Amino acid sequence: MKWQRKITGALARHAGLRIERVNKSGKPAEKPKKPTDVPFRPPADPQVDRLLTAPVFVLSPVRSGSTLLRSMLNAHPDLHAPHELHVRRLGVEFGTGLAEKAMAALGHDRADLEHLLWDRVLHRELVRAGKRFIVDKTPANAFAYERIAACWPDARYVFLLRHPASIATSWHEASPDKRTPAEAAADALRYMKAVERARAALPGLTVRYEDLTAEPEKTLRGICEFLDLPWAPEMLSYGTPDVVTKGLGDWKDKIRSGQVQPGRDLPRPEEIPGALTGMCRTWGYLP
Repeated sequence: MKWQRKITGALARHAGLRIERVNKSGKPAEKPKKPTDVPFRPPADPQVDRLLTAPVFVLSPVRSGSTLLRSMLNAHPDLHAPHELHVRRLGVEFGTGLAEKAMAALGHDRADLEHLLWDRVLHRELVRAGKRFIVDKTPANAFAYERIAACWPDARYVFLLRHPASIATSWHEASPDKRTPAEAAADALRYMKAVERARAALPGLTVRYEDLTAEPEKTLRGICEFLDLPWAPEMLSYGTPDVVTKGLGDWKDKIRSGQVQPGRDLPRPEEIPGALTGMCRTWGYLP
């Protein structure tokens, strides 16, 4: 209740005390684990446990052009690439110990049930679209690449890179009141490192935002070849994205235009923040 939370907060601030709910054993109740903290494993029987076939995940840092790429992929007749889905944040809780025991008797732990939920949500979206394969481009998926790979053993991955300094600049410009340029660089670097860990661990195709905007047909043909799909020229003129909602991707006029726009000029070496020089070298933007 609201009044209880107020009292608890006041005690914590002024007296250093904290009230915690206890279970029947007299011990403080454990806080629910986040979905990313739960032990996980591959499906026991992928043919039975999964409805999706070969989902596609675009793993990229924030502000790397993933909304542009997903819009272009969505124009392919075989690919459904909706807005960022964040399904890995959907969790399952056991309401009672009996429910947990009942699921265990069926061979399901909590992560198994969450994977069933994630797969069902994505499959429903794919069926509604009437296409063959779903594409999820949520940037935060890079932090959970191991779990995604366990959930869908047949998943395919496209790694989208962009000049680290351009990412940081765009991330700052997206919310200049929330983060300074230095803070934007540090925060964006977390995503870059996560993508690089995923890129080192998973098979997939690496593409660059700069190539996507400079040579869109060549880049998209490469993606189609990687996904074993026929070339679809309509990807080059993808129209207006159906979802350009703030918080679910980039909604700037560049994306709304439905046409590929030139990328910004690459920063000069002296303009690159020191924190990003290492990643610039790793990704080949600096010698």
